[in-house]
Amino acid sequence: MLRFFLIRILRALVTILAVLTFAFVVLRMSGDPAQVMLGPDVPQESVDAFRHAWGLDQPLWIQYISYLKAIFTGDFGVSMRDKASALQLVIDRIPATLELTIPALLLKLVIGIPAGVYAALHRQSAVDRGVILAAIFGFTIPSFVMGLLLVLIFSIILGLLPSGGQDTWQHAILPILTMSIGGIGILARFSRSAMIEVMGQPYIRTASAKGMNWADVVWRHALPNAAVPIVTIVGFMVGSLIAGAVVVESIFSWPGIGRLLVVSVSNRDLAVVQCILLVIAAAMVVSNLIVDLMYGWLDPRLRSHSAH
Repeated sequence: MLRFFLIRILRALVTILAVLTFAFVVLRMSGDPAQVMLGPDVPQESVDAFRHAWGLDQPLWIQYISYLKAIFTGDFGVSMRDKASALQLVIDRIPATLELTIPALLLKLVIGIPAGVYAALHRQSAVDRGVILAAIFGFTIPSFVMGLLLVLIFSIILGLLPSGGQDTWQHAILPILTMSIGGIGILARFSRSAMIEVMGQPYIRTASAKGMNWADVVWRHALPNAAVPIVTIVGFMVGSLIAGAVVVESIFSWPGIGRLLVVSVSNRDLAVVQCILLVIAAAMVVSNLIVDLMYGWLDPRLRSHSAH
């Protein structure tokens, strides 16, 4: 058990380091922040002074070592644009992002999983076909298309909801729907598939043949065994919530981490971009780590297999 956990934690740390390294290299190869911040008509002396002040004139490997040393001491850098702590800028935007991601995740769970389970228990019925069609519609349409479609219907045509901003709770409805519809479809599809597979297992037929109440068969035998693939999908969704907010927050002008990332990338604000990517990577790695640990709890065979 201990070895299983330690292996997963080590893999998580290596993954975060790989993401940090990749982001560091790509950001510095994508353009000179001095040219973006100062403009194209600034004298070369000003550009050189800017690059020297931010350490951009040093060799890449020296910049990388300095960056890692700063990260391990809790220093995430300073924004070139705002001259403020990059970490503080990100922290200030987290509440706005959570206002969208948490309700969106709850909608995915309370609608997607029950819909998929109900469809599996009523296979080949009209409800089953309706759930399949709705799921396909939900997860095949990109989020930016879904967002624009919702704005067209509810803001422009019907005039019921605002198309952007953060002034009232009504401004959050369309972004939350945009973030949740695709996930609802994915969860419904995988929940249905997992339940259908489990319901065809011999132990389910045996429990039914012994006269066990059908509800007990579903709750005590089918759902726990169908939980493993469902937990996997939910873990991926939790980890990708912040990353998924990038597009949605840009569409609806929502002042969260996603919109800050778009603005920071366009300005080549290296410290802020690196800090946001670190937060996204940490969220995804931690959620996957939790999923791995839950795997070991749900199915002890996975622990013994992983330990070898």
